[in-house]
Amino acid sequence: MKETAQVLREKGLKVTPQRIAVYNMLLHTQSHPNAETIYRTLEVTNPTMSLATVYKTLDYFKQLGLVQELNVGEGSARYDAVVRCHPHTVCTCCGSVSDLENDELTNLHQKLSTPLDFQVECEQLILYGKCAKCQMAEQEACE
Repeated sequence: MKETAQVLREKGLKVTPQRIAVYNMLLHTQSHPNAETIYRTLEVTNPTMSLATVYKTLDYFKQLGLVQELNVGEGSARYDAVVRCHPHTVCTCCGSVSDLENDELTNLHQKLSTPLDFQVECEQLILYGKCAKCQMAEQEACE
């Protein structure tokens, strides 16, 4: 895997400690955090980083195709460093967002482009429901 600084340079970005920290965090998490969560997580090790810097960095990353922005119906966007088209699940109880690895649903746009006579570039399929943890907690509460 390429070093983060090299990836940023190849995209034409100036390499800064803040950009490296934000990108590395997104590469190493599956929680799909929002900007505020990223900021709170990184402020301990990056005390000079501001929330505005995180927002600007995420915007640059999104424009350059380094991250994808997810709108899951909350007040703020979430971010994912996995930029290939893939579906997500959102738990309506705890709010967790997860990648959904399902061959039938991944790259759905490629399967639909011809029948729709519409050139789909990418899709964001989001399934809402209850995660296994919340289902289990609900069952235990009823017993």
